[in-house]
Amino acid sequence: MLLLPNPQTLRYLLRHMATVSVVALLAACAGDKDQEYVERPVGELYGKAIEELNDRNYVEAARAFDEVERQHPYSTWATKAQLMSAYAYYEDAKYDDAIIALDRFIQLHPGNVDTPYAYYLKSLCYYEQISDVGRDQKMTDMARSALEDVVNRFPGTSYARDARLKLDLTLDHLAGKEMEVGRWYLRHQKYLAAINRFLVVINQYDRTSHAPEALYRLTESYTVLGLKDEAKKTAAVLGHNYPGSDWYDDAYDLVERGETNPEANNAALEEGSEGWWDSITNIF
Repeated sequence: MLLLPNPQTLRYLLRHMATVSVVALLAACAGDKDQEYVERPVGELYGKAIEELNDRNYVEAARAFDEVERQHPYSTWATKAQLMSAYAYYEDAKYDDAIIALDRFIQLHPGNVDTPYAYYLKSLCYYEQISDVGRDQKMTDMARSALEDVVNRFPGTSYARDARLKLDLTLDHLAGKEMEVGRWYLRHQKYLAAINRFLVVINQYDRTSHAPEALYRLTESYTVLGLKDEAKKTAAVLGHNYPGSDWYDDAYDLVERGETNPEANNAALEEGSEGWWDSITNIF
């Protein structure tokens, strides 16, 4: 007499057989994939990646460089390919992917001869995403940090020299944002808030092109608040550091004669038909 398993045992056997079938199928697929894989010489792979890069096929170039590392992970070509993959992403304006690849390269090869370039390229990824001063400046601040990193880590390199130039422009951009916000506070008669913004420019960005105007706006703000001594001191600092500046001439008129340059003020702070000096005199 043929003995059949009980229903519970039968269900277990069926599940087991199904699992075995799936595993066998996956193994077969993997075997087919392995059969398609053909290891190629590292020089051939790298040369193909360079061709894609020269043809501006940046996505394909990045994949090709990644394939160099995948097939020959311990070769000197693999190290170079990691950096070139990041460069391909950078050229394609895929900055997030480039930064990830560069951070990986820096972590794996901190002493490599190309590491200074990796830091520099990373700073460019942030720098080229800087937006106008009317928008959030988080990316500008990240560019500043990355550029300072290049300057401080590799001061004698050509990368540091270029980073210094870009850093000056970045700081000027950040100062411009502070000035924009400060002017907004002035237009809305929020003088203490405006003073805080202009002091940031003076204390943190004193070498930028915005410093003379920041000193003048401070002089205006102190004047409208009735802080005459502070206004005179600020005007004196402006005159000492920027004696030939139009901003100093306006500050001198403001402090000594109670006059200001309406054209200059209206250009920057005009709101409606009322000039900045009118807004000051209407308060008293």
